[in-house]
Amino acid sequence: MSLENYRMLKDPDRSFIMHHETLSFSRWHYHPEFELVLILKGKGRRLVGDSIDRFRHHDLILVGPNLPHAWICDNEYNFQPGGFQGEAIVFQFTFDFLGSRFFEIPENRNLKQILEESSRGIKFLGKTKDKIISLMKGSYDLEGTDQLLLLMTLFNLISKTKEYHLLASTGFMEPYHMEGNEPVQRALDFILHNFNRDITVKEMLDITNMSNTTFCIAFKRITRMTFKEYLLNTRIGYACKLLSSCSMTISHIASSCGFENLSNFNHQFKKLKSITPSAFRKQAERLKTFP
Repeated sequence: MSLENYRMLKDPDRSFIMHHETLSFSRWHYHPEFELVLILKGKGRRLVGDSIDRFRHHDLILVGPNLPHAWICDNEYNFQPGGFQGEAIVFQFTFDFLGSRFFEIPENRNLKQILEESSRGIKFLGKTKDKIISLMKGSYDLEGTDQLLLLMTLFNLISKTKEYHLLASTGFMEPYHMEGNEPVQRALDFILHNFNRDITVKEMLDITNMSNTTFCIAFKRITRMTFKEYLLNTRIGYACKLLSSCSMTISHIASSCGFENLSNFNHQFKKLKSITPSAFRKQAERLKTFP
């Protein structure tokens, strides 16, 4: 299954896209827009970056710009006499669709942070998910202004929630940049460029000019992980990229990602991905041949 840069067609008198999808949405693709996807009908495998998981109806995902993704429905929804049986609602918008400063104003601080986190893909959960779904259902029947007001309501819900988790590993896409958190951002940039070797907490403290306690609290508040968890996620994320895109041996990939030995790499990979590196590679190869 090839990776495509796929763009939906936006009406010339609209600032964003609201699309009722009734054709196959299994294309493995990316695009520069943010995309909020609600699956109304369908079940199968969802790919977001290096995250491969099952989905079913009412799957609700926010995908950031240029993050590869696909929803591959099971055969019961494909190849039917009446055509494709799946259904979804998709909102697409660019960061500047409401002007270059809309997401920069102080009132949108929380919303901007979640949009930055969507660079790894966000799965919404709980009551927030239920509220968003109830608003999105039937949204394709609304007129332009009402659709815009609906999108503003969705932004309001998204900006206030903690009911979500991130999908792709930190190493699959570059870390997001957050204004006002420059010391921790310097640490994230350092990890991105040096994760293939041993990185100590002391180096993090020197880079951020923080005490150990202050650094640990600030790092976890921003990344939702400890330093060790983030470093491991970055290494495993990059390993997933290599496993799915090149023919390097697994032993060579382990070494390239900063693991001292193959045994530890296999253990940590399975602990994080619930699958072995060799099985992940086989699964990625099978997905490339999906019609």
